[in-house]
Amino acid sequence: MTQFDVTTTTDDVLAGLTLSGKRILVTGTSSGLGLETARALVAHGAEVVGAVRDLARAEQASADVRAAAAKGGGGFSLITLDLASLASVRAAADALVADARPFDAVIANAAIMAVPFARTVDGFEAQFATNHLGHFTLINRIAPLIRDGGRVVIMSSAAHRFSDVDLQDPNFETAAYDPWVAYGRSKTANALFAVELDRRLKDRGIRATAVHPGGADTGLKRDVSQADMDALVARINAVAKAETGAPAFKLKTIPQAAATSVWAAVAADGAAVGGRYCEDCNVAGLAHGDTIRKGVREYAVDADTARALWEKSEELINERF
Repeated sequence: MTQFDVTTTTDDVLAGLTLSGKRILVTGTSSGLGLETARALVAHGAEVVGAVRDLARAEQASADVRAAAAKGGGGFSLITLDLASLASVRAAADALVADARPFDAVIANAAIMAVPFARTVDGFEAQFATNHLGHFTLINRIAPLIRDGGRVVIMSSAAHRFSDVDLQDPNFETAAYDPWVAYGRSKTANALFAVELDRRLKDRGIRATAVHPGGADTGLKRDVSQADMDALVARINAVAKAETGAPAFKLKTIPQAAATSVWAAVAADGAAVGGRYCEDCNVAGLAHGDTIRKGVREYAVDADTARALWEKSEELINERF
């Protein structure tokens, strides 16, 4: 079996695979990892539906994806989806359900990171709403469209180690807002969502997994100053050196960073990744101590917390699944 690692790219993952006949939904295909994920999949024959907030921007950005589809026999289309608006999420889900064409995989890639405090139109803290609640609502509403034996991939992050979820104060109504804590909460929520979704869908053979792509220079950091990014990298390197003498942190290329979600969606063994947190195209082990480079915090894969988050999410959006 091929061994993948931190240097593995999307093309490495898909080498020799034919995805003809596969239909895959990818959120956030206007830039960065979403565009590369779509390009790689359509290049191997898949039909990709990209869900984006700004259709005009996505149309302009996706020329390479369409070229890869034409060459590889795949297909690419776009739908409107604003994850920060439950009305938009529900409209997108309703349109997909009405269309009635099934999906073999869903990749919940879209996200915002470390943004200034803001509330969505529905009154939720923006990062928790966009990164978790929007995807929670969308995926549950279209779950009947996912083929038996399919896959759901939810983008988490090493930043989940910044904070557990806070189910008593998810919208920072009492706690002082910190953009990185809020981002960490949302990424922990992503990991926990995969745990409970996997438990609920695996009777249909559908497996859900959370992935950490690895650091890369994408549009995700547009709200983070260079000084803050430099400080974060310095912290990562200091902890890693103290723990293991690990080499300095190095950004991945976009194809390397998109590889783990592509691997988890179409190449990995479902039984191996179901309900798990993955990084560098492998299932991650538990992270111990203050490590911020490898592994997953136990709280981010805790089954009881995952069920509690599910119930809280249903309460917040006023919808049960």
